[in-house]
Amino acid sequence: MDIQTILDKTLPGLGYELVDFELTAQGDLRVFIDKEGGITVEDCATVSNHLSRLFMVEDIDYKRLEISSPGLDRPLKKAADFVRFAGQQAKIKTRLPIDGQKNFIGRIEACENNTVRISFDGKTAEIGLDNIDKARLRPEFNF
Repeated sequence: MDIQTILDKTLPGLGYELVDFELTAQGDLRVFIDKEGGITVEDCATVSNHLSRLFMVEDIDYKRLEISSPGLDRPLKKAADFVRFAGQQAKIKTRLPIDGQKNFIGRIEACENNTVRISFDGKTAEIGLDNIDKARLRPEFNF
C-alpha cells in the first residue's frame, strides 16, 4: 500500500482528518491532521505512535515522522474543505488565468459541482477545482 492509502484508511478511524502529507528528499514524512476543536500535542503523539507501528508493518520507508496541525493558514485541497470553510477568507492560485488573473484573495462563497465561488474586490470568480494549483485559508484577526 502507498502512504496516501494508508493515511486515508487509518486516520478517520482514529478520529482525525488527513489534511495533507509530504515526503521530503531527506526522508522526512510530515503528516498534517485536523479534527473538530483543533489538534493538541497529545493528538500528535497518539497519531505518531500509531503510524510508526503501522508503517513498520507496511514497510514504509522514511527517516523521521512529524505529525502536526495544518495551522491557521491550512491548505484547502478537496471540495469538502471549501464547503466546510465557506464564509472564510482564502488565497487561491490557479493553474490557468481567469480573466487574466491567477491569484485570488477573497471570501469563499460556496463550492458546488467542483467549482469554488470566491468574492473579492466587489467581484466574484468561479474557479474549477481542477484549475486550483494552491489554496490556503487566510486567517482573520479581530482586535
